[in-house]
Amino acid sequence: MLTRSTFRASRTPQVTTSVTRHRDRLHQSLAPFLSFFSGPFARLNLEPDVANFAVGNPQEMPLPAYVDALRRHAEPRDKDWFAYKLSEPASQRTVAATLTARTGMEWDPEDVAMTNGGFAAIAVALRTLVEPGDEIIFLSPPWFFYEVLILAAGGEPVRLALEPPAFDLDVDRIAAAIGPRTRAVLVNSPHNPTGRVYSPEALTSLAQALTDAATRIGHPVWILSDEPYNRIVFDGRTAHSPAEYYPHTVITYSYGKTLLAPGQRIGFLTVPPTLPERAELRDEIFMQQLVGGYAFPNALLQHALADLERLSIDIEALERRRDRLVPALREIGYDASLPEGTFYTMARSPIPDDAAFAETLARHRVLVLPGSVVEVPGWFRISLTASDDMVEAGIPRFAAAWREAMAGTE
Repeated sequence: MLTRSTFRASRTPQVTTSVTRHRDRLHQSLAPFLSFFSGPFARLNLEPDVANFAVGNPQEMPLPAYVDALRRHAEPRDKDWFAYKLSEPASQRTVAATLTARTGMEWDPEDVAMTNGGFAAIAVALRTLVEPGDEIIFLSPPWFFYEVLILAAGGEPVRLALEPPAFDLDVDRIAAAIGPRTRAVLVNSPHNPTGRVYSPEALTSLAQALTDAATRIGHPVWILSDEPYNRIVFDGRTAHSPAEYYPHTVITYSYGKTLLAPGQRIGFLTVPPTLPERAELRDEIFMQQLVGGYAFPNALLQHALADLERLSIDIEALERRRDRLVPALREIGYDASLPEGTFYTMARSPIPDDAAFAETLARHRVLVLPGSVVEVPGWFRISLTASDDMVEAGIPRFAAAWREAMAGTE
């Protein structure tokens, strides 16, 4: 009988070692994520009295208009309604119109590739851009899966730490990290987990630095701009895309954030109309969508997209929770940041071991994401998708956990 060990034994030692090393790097990259989600989160996530600030999941019922749109478009109009779908022209036109309105550039619908979520969009973009051994610079603290997706595409991750508590985009350090093997810089604004929104000045500076680097190393350095939170901004801000300032940009997007329906997978990747080699890139993206596991959205979500595009969760409610929670945490004694966008705020743990403090909070029926899971030890992340009731219940529990931690340090 063939087993996994039989398969390994049939390979030469050199190939087996290479495959094993690559697989081990994938496992190592995922280990903090898997460890957290099999710990207190798994035990307490669904319990009704828990104040759940751990992840950007809905804690209230979906938008009624979202449900209505799915019901309306679930009724077939013709025999091909649920046939195989690629990037449907109507979906592409919907996205292109939104991008044109947002950026002021005339977007071509054919430059929009519809995907089954932002996760798939990033994976397709990396497989499109990366040759084995290419370096991808990414900013830390990152989204859980940037490093592992870079590795899976055959790239070499180059981590660049943002300095707390501001977590500003440090263009000089990015420029210094670029070498002959650099293929792309992965940027996420508004930034998960810190809530920073990078200014037009910072993005213009980044564009100039990459233009200068391309002259120096002899090939373009791409920006992979992950923008799932680009509509979730506070205090009247606008989230600008690097594509407005730099043509060699690939944008990835997920509707799961704006609609707070992450289990319904639809997103896209696209390039700006200023990119000279757009046609060549379209073909490569399409091929990678096919060979990477048919990375297209399902029929229903594409039929409904024109209606879904007009919807959004209540951004003012997120901002209201931020403005209730952050001052309350600061009054207790936490060093808590005031996010400019996204679902999240960051707070400094009162003890160096953020995972241990997350366990303390869990005993007080509060779930947060330890900062060590997203490469910012000594901090923890709080999701503002928690309900208003969770916020009010959580504040005295945060206070009790603080007192317990402080008592343990005396």
